[in-house]
Amino acid sequence: MGDKTKFEIEFVIQASPQMLYQYISTPSGLSEWFADNVNSRGEKFNFIWDGAEETAKMLKRKSDEFVKFAWEDNEDDSFFEMRIIVDEITKDVSLFITDFAEEDEIDEAKMLWENQISDLKQVLGST
Repeated sequence: MGDKTKFEIEFVIQASPQMLYQYISTPSGLSEWFADNVNSRGEKFNFIWDGAEETAKMLKRKSDEFVKFAWEDNEDDSFFEMRIIVDEITKDVSLFITDFAEEDEIDEAKMLWENQISDLKQVLGST
């Protein structure tokens, strides 16, 4: 397996940072848009999609600001992070995603995030 390439993608989301944080940091929030079901035990989060299960460890988090996860079966230093950014002037709220993918899978990974965030926006009632 080759080295993964880091990519970043930003989405403007019309929701308060506090509300958004609940959807990116809790099993109940994540299971509304990110996976079919999410369970956690301490720092370990089990994400379930169509019966397939992936485990990630929450590496870091800061209330109303960001969460950072690493997939358990990773053999590299890759992670995925969801960071809430509030524009100081306009007060627009953005969700800034940092993730890693194989060079030839970056477009696909970005599309996957776009679909996921589209689901998140629907759950939040954001356009």
